[in-house]
Amino acid sequence: MSTVRFPGEYEPHLGTLMIWPERPGSWGKDPSGAQKAFSDVIANIIKSEKVFLIVSPGKTEYVKSRLENFAPGITCNDRLIMTEIETDDSWARDTGPTFVLSMPCEAPETCADNGDKMRFAVNWRFNAWGGEYDGLYADWSKDALVAKRFASFLGDGVIDAEPFVLEGGSIHSDGEGTLMVTESCLLSPGRNPDMSKEEIESFLKKTLNAEKVLWLPRGIYMDETNEHVDNVAAFIRPGEIVLAWTDNREDPQYALSEADMEYLLGECDAKGRKLKIHKLPVPDIPVCCMDEDIENYVFEPGEDEREAGERLAASYVNFYFTNDSVLVPQFGGENEESDRRALRILSELMPDRKVTGIAARNILLGGGNIHCITQQIPLT
Repeated sequence: MSTVRFPGEYEPHLGTLMIWPERPGSWGKDPSGAQKAFSDVIANIIKSEKVFLIVSPGKTEYVKSRLENFAPGITCNDRLIMTEIETDDSWARDTGPTFVLSMPCEAPETCADNGDKMRFAVNWRFNAWGGEYDGLYADWSKDALVAKRFASFLGDGVIDAEPFVLEGGSIHSDGEGTLMVTESCLLSPGRNPDMSKEEIESFLKKTLNAEKVLWLPRGIYMDETNEHVDNVAAFIRPGEIVLAWTDNREDPQYALSEADMEYLLGECDAKGRKLKIHKLPVPDIPVCCMDEDIENYVFEPGEDEREAGERLAASYVNFYFTNDSVLVPQFGGENEESDRRALRILSELMPDRKVTGIAARNILLGGGNIHCITQQIPLT
């Protein structure tokens, strides 16, 4: 097979993969809040690219009616493509494939024939963010098959990386050979405990044809994914990163972000460039579960449960690039000024894109945010 390239998220997309939210332990027995937020995300994405929406078998017409309720006219858009695949939950970033593009082979005589395949879907092993050690639900058998099933629907070839455990939210790419991860996640005992840091790095480089891996020490405080990188830092273009930040030394996030900043300041990317780092403050007021949120959840046996007053891993870094915009979480309430500040900072950093805020607290209640429920499909 010819070599591959893992594009940056800001590069052109064919579309975006999403999964309709239903799981009561994530979205509640009344999932309308989450479904409204997902619909808002979908409605903004299809302005510039396709949305491939996975729904439960037999639920297509029901989901269409829900979408129309929240975003009238949305199902008439030919950019919305629905397919029925069994899932356990709606984290397309983590259960869907990681898409890479084929590159010309420098030594054709040593490369297998790809036929007409220009894009490949990397299938990692999914174990619900930690398996039996600290996974977030007991049965993830349906989610573990999503990547291959969606790749088949799309008609893309599959690069099978199993049994290596990884979630899409735990890696970021600059598109030019640099990956970014967190030690807290990739070195957690529930992922690949029999592999050393060096072995994990080597596997990632080989599978994604990367030259450099940036190992941030930590992620966002209380991030139940063992601190995915996509909640704490993101490339906005090659050589430039936004990093979740707080100036409040009393906030537990301060030490985590400070450790990441110290690390990044001493590093270069795969091209030898010193990294330019932009601070993107987290909400000034912690976003927490309230009593009414807890009353709505219905947890299955073995599923991670929440408590009233529990701090959620709110971060504006969990944004998503579309072909012409950036979709940014907004938390509202006491954080309206924090919300506006995030939009202002990102607008200044990316003046060539429309920066759009999406009310996303109801996505956060499920455990992640806009980036976690989306997976870009690069254009070949």
